[in-house]
This record gives sequence, C-alpha cells and structure tokens, in this order.
Amino acid sequence: MIKAQNISKNYGDLSILKSIDLEVRKGEVIAIVGASGAGKTTLLQVLGSLDQASNTSECSIQIGAVDITKLSPKEIAQFRNKHIGFIFQFHQLLPEFTALENICIPAFIAGTSKQDATARALELLDYLGLKGREHHKPNQLSGGEQQRIAVARALMNQPDVILADEPSGNLDSESAKNLHDLFFKLRDEFKQTFIIVTHNKELAAMADRTLYMKDGKLIN
Repeated sequence: MIKAQNISKNYGDLSILKSIDLEVRKGEVIAIVGASGAGKTTLLQVLGSLDQASNTSECSIQIGAVDITKLSPKEIAQFRNKHIGFIFQFHQLLPEFTALENICIPAFIAGTSKQDATARALELLDYLGLKGREHHKPNQLSGGEQQRIAVARALMNQPDVILADEPSGNLDSESAKNLHDLFFKLRDEFKQTFIIVTHNKELAAMADRTLYMKDGKLIN
C-alpha cells in the first residue's frame, strides 16, 4: 500500500536520509527504531509530505495509487488531509478548543459539514473510551486521554496510513501500554496501517516488523 523508493534528504552538506526504500502492506504495523539523530523523524516527515526529499525528481513515494512526489503543493495538502493521519509525542492539541473541536479539525479542513463531522467525532470518542469528555479542553484531560484525542483526530478522515512519532514518549507506563494496545486493536478491527517511530522496546516488539535506522539508512 506504501512504496517509497530512493529517498534522500540533505541539509547543506549534511546527509540525513540516504537512498531509502520502504514498502508497507495495508494493515501492517511498522516500528522504526534507532539512535537519536539517525533520521527517523525526518523519514516520517518526508513520507507524510510534511517535508520534501532532496532528490524529488529521482525518488517516489506511492501511497495507494498516488505518487505524492508528483503532486503540486495544493494537491499534496489535500491528499495529506484525506489520506494521512499524524500522531505526535506532545499531542499538538489546540488548548482553546474542546476535545470534540480538536477531533473535528481535519474534517472541517476537508469540507465536511459540522453535523457529519460531529457525528463521526462522537463515534470515535465512544470507541476510544472517551464518551463524556467531548466538551473538556486539553488541560482538563489526563496525558493518556489527550493522546487518545490525538488518535481520534488522526482517524477522523479514515486515512490510509497513520504516522506516529514517539506517540507514547510522554506517557506513563500504564497509559503507554493502553495506547499501544489501541494501535493493534485498530489494526485488527479496521486494518489500519501504522508507521511508528519509537524508542519504546515493548511497542517495537509488538510490531509486525521492526526496522532499524542507522546513519540515514534502514536496516531490516
């Protein structure tokens, strides 16, 4: 479902990603591990179209039937909104908005009506065990609850893939375990695809495949 070929990324003379190839099947959970500075987050950002490869004309990143390296900036933004979900270490929830409003943001960007977006968000809140929290703002929620809100937001537009960067890095051990179990529940029930950058050994061990990154290269 995802096929990336020959991805390189440089910042000046510094080479961060070195001719990376990656294939991910639908419903697969991939963990990417490695030392800090190995290029893991940069790879995730390039795969998610938040950043561009340095060799755009020589590489490809195919998600479903679309090579995102061939899209215009406007087309990339639309594709990202509809087909890619993101989960970050520090939630990235907007503090002035309620849980419900935070979850609805991707749907509103996609042009979904408020009625349909709200209905979808309430379904996700219920599914994730957060029923009754819809009108709470982030500072009224625990760390684990905030991260589940972030998961709901990532799921809002039913993306092809969810890219997660250290998703449990800021959680206590119990909340981290609950989040990890949730990822695999989503994989089992909905064939949700995940690419997860993590330092968490337990999460990496649960993944369908663990890829090691060293000096800008992936090692199976």
